[in-house]
Amino acid sequence: MSGPARVEHAFFPGTFDPLTLGHLDLVRRATQLFGRVTVAVAINPEKKHLFSAEERVALAREACADLPGVDVAAVDGLVALAAHEHGCGVIVRGVRGAVDLDYEVPLMRTNRELAPGVDTILMVPDPATAHVSSTLVRQIAAMGGPVESFVPPNVARALAARFRKPK
Repeated sequence: MSGPARVEHAFFPGTFDPLTLGHLDLVRRATQLFGRVTVAVAINPEKKHLFSAEERVALAREACADLPGVDVAAVDGLVALAAHEHGCGVIVRGVRGAVDLDYEVPLMRTNRELAPGVDTILMVPDPATAHVSSTLVRQIAAMGGPVESFVPPNVARALAARFRKPK
């Protein structure tokens, strides 16, 4: 009797507007579990983003450059179908608490129906970054606060440039 095939390629979707240290923690841990991870920068034209899709992809690529086995791709459309198209056997999602879990469980079930060969794994972030969200980082940056402890250096520079006040 043989067990299920080992999944070797994971899909980590999100808007990453901006990418945080919590996101990077999950990417690193996912590569340890699956070997390869595609960081899927979601394009949603109905959502207002701070950074364009091209900027978010470039920031993620730079932040992940030293992580072996990590690709970054822009993704348009349904996540489950995009994961399948990229040859990924699992979608990785982070859950910080009960609210995230309540959102993710129906999404997991729907994704399984849309792409039966793709499963979802929920990962709890490291306690050091569990409180960090992209929304929180944008709010701090917009008000001139320091974001260096929440985001990679390249993202901190991009946020500083975006919110630099004219003299």
